[in-house]
Amino acid sequence: MPSTAPSKPVIKDPYAYHEEDVAEPPRRFGQILRRIGPGMILAASIVGSGELIATTSLGAEVGYVALWIIIISCILKPALQSEMGRFTIATGKTGLGSFNLVPGPRLGVSWVVWMWAVMVLVTMFQIGAMFAGVAQVLNTLVPGVTISLWVIGLLGMSLWLLLGGGYERVEHVATIKVGLFTMITLLCALVLVSKPEYFTMRQIAEGLSFKLPGEGLATAVAVFGITGVGAVELFMYPYWCVEKGYARYTGPRDESDSWKRRALGWMKVMNTDILFSMLIYTIATLAFYLLGAGVLHSQGLLPKGNEMIAVLSKMYTETLGSWALWVFYVGACATLYGTIFAATAANSRVYADMACLLGAFDRGDYTARIQWRNRFVCCLLVIPVGLYFLKVDPTRMVKIGGVAQALMLPVIAVSVLYLRYKYMPKAVQTGLPFTITLWTASLFTIFMMGYYTIRLVWG
Repeated sequence: MPSTAPSKPVIKDPYAYHEEDVAEPPRRFGQILRRIGPGMILAASIVGSGELIATTSLGAEVGYVALWIIIISCILKPALQSEMGRFTIATGKTGLGSFNLVPGPRLGVSWVVWMWAVMVLVTMFQIGAMFAGVAQVLNTLVPGVTISLWVIGLLGMSLWLLLGGGYERVEHVATIKVGLFTMITLLCALVLVSKPEYFTMRQIAEGLSFKLPGEGLATAVAVFGITGVGAVELFMYPYWCVEKGYARYTGPRDESDSWKRRALGWMKVMNTDILFSMLIYTIATLAFYLLGAGVLHSQGLLPKGNEMIAVLSKMYTETLGSWALWVFYVGACATLYGTIFAATAANSRVYADMACLLGAFDRGDYTARIQWRNRFVCCLLVIPVGLYFLKVDPTRMVKIGGVAQALMLPVIAVSVLYLRYKYMPKAVQTGLPFTITLWTASLFTIFMMGYYTIRLVWG
């Protein structure tokens, strides 16, 4: 007698080409907007500890003088992001698969892949800071539950949400998170502009004078590494492009006119996705920085230790009034926890891909990929919680992670240029304006880190 039990749905492997998935790209603007999404996940990861903690800490530490660093960080690095996404669409290779082509020392995989793995382990300090920040807020709201218990509870909720969660779940949570806190923070910044005790055009002019803050140099470099698209997010983005389907819709590379048309069309969709996410996180980042420079710096306040959330909340209460304290609490939870969620979802995928490149499973075995991804979800959540219980200052945690990302950026810049000229199909290479932008972004990144290294070594 045949079984009447429902069959298990077949999970389609987003990392493999499927003939039925090949599709023409949308042409109308409204249709293109309906196909964006990877950038929203990236924005959810970006608008987190880097903005709420590191960016405001920089503003509180040095005032308006580093405003230009924030702006350049946000608008230059998307050129690297776009080139990495374009390479994935054109070749079908993942982020680590692309960098695995870079020549140099190898231990199973390229040295660049190993540098990424080490960098992400260091950025676990940032995730630990975010667990601490959310737990501090929740402890303020429900003081009967200790901060440590809240951290453990957040760990359990994160494991429940992420284990087995697919792309759609991540995209939906990320989109809600991005919208929730960005608008409130922007409102605070707009109110700040109307308060002469916190904001003047002379201070803005000082911030755009291209001076490097002496005592805040380490913080400035950390912020350059975190704000905008950081090194971690640059590695993440190609994976979200794969799971969204941009590479599958283009189809395997065959150099035909139809393939070229599809590739260029889906690259246009991807660049629209990058543009919209850049606008969101640039506005949010500038708002956070202005609040830190205007409110906290003028009062001599620095967000540190267990007082971090209480100090940061003054940015809202000083501009909107005491009633905004609860708005800040809700927004801070959404911002910091949203980044824990989005960053862990992405990094677990990249680590699983590294395991694939090392031969742990075949690229076509999607079931094994999910199993490895879930293992890394557990590791990437347990490690930062362990760091929290070591009682490291959360603000210092963020700076350590930021410097690690900043040190990785020149490696990414050089590698992206190598891949562009060595492996990118000529049929889909960009024109002169974007090429100039890509080289500008790469050279500025290398200059910033060279300057920082000289100051670090020779004082």
